[in-house]
Amino acid sequence: MITGILVLVLRILLAVALYAFLGWALWVLWRELNLHLQQVSREQVPPIVLEVVSEQESEERRYQFNEREVLLGRHPSCQIVLNDETVSTRHARLRYRDHQWWVEDLHSTNGTFLNDERVMTPTVVVSGDIVRCGQALLRIQIQSQE
Repeated sequence: MITGILVLVLRILLAVALYAFLGWALWVLWRELNLHLQQVSREQVPPIVLEVVSEQESEERRYQFNEREVLLGRHPSCQIVLNDETVSTRHARLRYRDHQWWVEDLHSTNGTFLNDERVMTPTVVVSGDIVRCGQALLRIQIQSQE
């Protein structure tokens, strides 16, 4: 009889210890995630200037962004709307991560090119690079943080 009670008490203590360990582990993960999110939110995004240098339009258009992500395409929800039949609805994305700007093709029909090289995977861009979406050419200027 006493052995059965002792086994029950040990099982309950083991279950409590297990739940306490799981709670502690989740709390540590939550705290680390919040610290990481605070660090990322404090990180400054260097402004990127995109100049549309070739399109059906005769005048050049110039855009400056401070956001972490810029969408290029024909859809009105894109930050840069390119009125060109050869440009997909959501053609490409510029994204700031790991302290660099990256260009990524969004499975466009005619592809995205960086300095005449087809972009197959996210690729780092620097000032002076030319991105081609369809027939539209965009010159990139990354401004320094001050």
